[in-house]
Amino acid sequence: MDKKTLKHFEKLLLDKRAELQSAYRDKLSRSGDAGADGALDSADEASANYNKEFWYSLSDADRKVMRRIDEALRVIATEGGYGECVHCGKPIQRKRLEAVPWARHCLECQDLQERGLIE
Repeated sequence: MDKKTLKHFEKLLLDKRAELQSAYRDKLSRSGDAGADGALDSADEASANYNKEFWYSLSDADRKVMRRIDEALRVIATEGGYGECVHCGKPIQRKRLEAVPWARHCLECQDLQERGLIE
């Protein structure tokens, strides 16, 4: 995959991650949980608490998507191979990546995975 295309998918992934984080912040502000414990002792504690609350507040599906987004971003940044099926190694269809940029499987292998035939 060329660099321009990789940048396009990286942007889609970062946008989705920001959307999930924004939804989390909105949920906290509506529930009144943000800052409920008073002042924090350090920036590290604040960061750790934010991350902990973030992961607890996401639904299971959102957590799975966030993990897949982070995994896809790591592949783009370091390993290469973004857009290749993790099972068969074939390219994942561009239309599929446009719809689900964190997809790990091509359509055929996704079907097998959903039926429990592959990991």
